[in-house]
Amino acid sequence: MANPHRRNTILFTVDVEEFDTAVEFGHAISLTEQIAVSTRGLRLLAERFDAVGARTTLFTTANYALHEPDLIRDLARRHEIASHGYYHTTFEPEDLLTSRKVLEKILNKPVTGFRRARMGYVDPNDVQQAGYQYNSSLHPTWLPGRYNHWGEPRHPFLERGVWQVPASVTPTLRLPLFWLSLKNFPFAYYRQLCRQTLRADGFLNLYVHPWEFTDLSNYDRIPTYVRRHSRDQLLDRVEQLLRYLKPQGEFGTMGEFVQQLPAG
Repeated sequence: MANPHRRNTILFTVDVEEFDTAVEFGHAISLTEQIAVSTRGLRLLAERFDAVGARTTLFTTANYALHEPDLIRDLARRHEIASHGYYHTTFEPEDLLTSRKVLEKILNKPVTGFRRARMGYVDPNDVQQAGYQYNSSLHPTWLPGRYNHWGEPRHPFLERGVWQVPASVTPTLRLPLFWLSLKNFPFAYYRQLCRQTLRADGFLNLYVHPWEFTDLSNYDRIPTYVRRHSRDQLLDRVEQLLRYLKPQGEFGTMGEFVQQLPAG
């Protein structure tokens, strides 16, 4: 339930990673190209955040941050940097701690949040032992071929002393509001679903990837539903969405959001 005494919070988050989606669908591209594609998209997306006045949380892999430390430090002046693991293609429990330490060395300040690549499961004990305050890896819906989290909570909850902050889905049907919905739902319908969910829950936790905001036409093995509305079309769609939501809530970082959650 939404808290009537607190303004709604809009968490428009970004999973910053190597562009391994192209590799997943059969394109043989180098790590250098993977990093470059994500960097182009991240810079363009950050410009739209600045235009709207939106502050965000950027979940970045340690591997990406090591390749673009100056950019990550620059973005950290306005946005929160959190961990997205060490690499995007693989995950080991040890990555929780090592990725956090890499990011903290780059930023020279604490990193308190984590989200696993592709919203994969992470043992809550491992997250707690690695020193995180929150984990945003839960997507409480059913995605065929990926996961079925239909019965999981839709609202933040404490687990082993760590806040779990689920990605947003609609209240009744649990329609996902993630990046593929932003691309493929009729835009007016998607905006309405976001507004309804924000009003019902008091927060909205959305996520996208920087590589979506580049020209993907050369990666023709990637399915159309993934490549649709890339570059300027998607940048415009995001800016319109943020301007639409701005009067209905407050943009914030996930770290700030969890600090306001009740302890009991």
